[in-house]
Amino acid sequence: MVYLDHAATTAVRPEAVAEMTEEYGRLGNPSSLHGPGRAARRVVEEAREDIAWALGATPHEVVFTGGGTEADNLAVKGLYWARNQADPRRRRILVSAVEHHAVLDPARWMADRQGARYEELPVDGYGTVHPGALREAIERDPDDVALVSVMWANNEVGTVQPVRELAAVAAEYGVPLHTDAVQAVGAVPAGFAVEGLSALTLTGHKLGGPMGAGALVLARGTDPVPVLHGGGQEREVRSGTLMTPLLRGFATAVRLAAAEREEHAKELSALRDELVRAVHKTVPDAVLNGHPEERLPGIAHMSFPGCEGDALLMLLDAQGIACSTGSACSAGVAQPSHVLLAMGAGAETALSSLRFSLGRGSTQADVQALAEAIGPAVERARAARSRRR
Repeated sequence: MVYLDHAATTAVRPEAVAEMTEEYGRLGNPSSLHGPGRAARRVVEEAREDIAWALGATPHEVVFTGGGTEADNLAVKGLYWARNQADPRRRRILVSAVEHHAVLDPARWMADRQGARYEELPVDGYGTVHPGALREAIERDPDDVALVSVMWANNEVGTVQPVRELAAVAAEYGVPLHTDAVQAVGAVPAGFAVEGLSALTLTGHKLGGPMGAGALVLARGTDPVPVLHGGGQEREVRSGTLMTPLLRGFATAVRLAAAEREEHAKELSALRDELVRAVHKTVPDAVLNGHPEERLPGIAHMSFPGCEGDALLMLLDAQGIACSTGSACSAGVAQPSHVLLAMGAGAETALSSLRFSLGRGSTQADVQALAEAIGPAVERARAARSRRR
């Protein structure tokens, strides 16, 4: 199998597996006061310190969650409720039009069920949110904005957003800004030492840690209303028994990703560029999407005119090559990528795209395998589409 879908999930690092395996052999709830409980608590707090160090945060700012989706929900819902309860005028949620559904869907749910006003920030043809667009949106009525959420880097096309500039604009108006940095941490210089940034989401399984462990980093003074209620384990913000083995593996992966980021990004960027050249050599009219420079090192998102992305995906899968369409599917019916539509692409283009994403373990042999398979696959996909017409 040639695995080119690391943006969906990537392999757990052996170092993380070893530490989780060791931890699974121990007993102890980190909320318990006896010796085993205190030992588990020590592991949790050391994990918190490692993640804080990697992100340029303080340990107190790191709130553990069950993953990125939970962290995004806590940020969007919790910050809205906190702001709206303090001032009922604050009802507007501003999100970029290219957000992951873990942000889009909670924001829309808040509008449907909680009286919020949902508003999307426009992007340019590269998928970039410009600070001026955010300023314009806030200035329409600065007193009614509850929060802003703009992802650090897009999970489909790989465009990296100007988070520092966006956070500065939000800070001018006293509006909290949350960023989903799930794809960015370990790939680009993404961290919490950004003036005006209120909340940041990350998760373990995108950077060599386990599924089921994530975190929401909250600036001091940023106190969302809890979404989960129960034991109040994470400073009354997130209830639930802390998953000690997963957190240890999560922290190990984050620490290693931060330490190795520059060299890893350099290697991935070179391999990604080689992949794009190889595809263009065989399919000259393939279109590379996203920002040409401000992009994640491991993502190449390409449109193939005359093809249906899902058909092309299955043809490659039959050749042992795993990639992604990057589009949402509902009841087995492919939908155009909301990211490409927001970037100004037509529905046909949005349905003709594939995302190839690289990670640790990706090799030139993987690129060569794709280069050999993509041409015949595109020919078959185009021929099948023509026959249906």
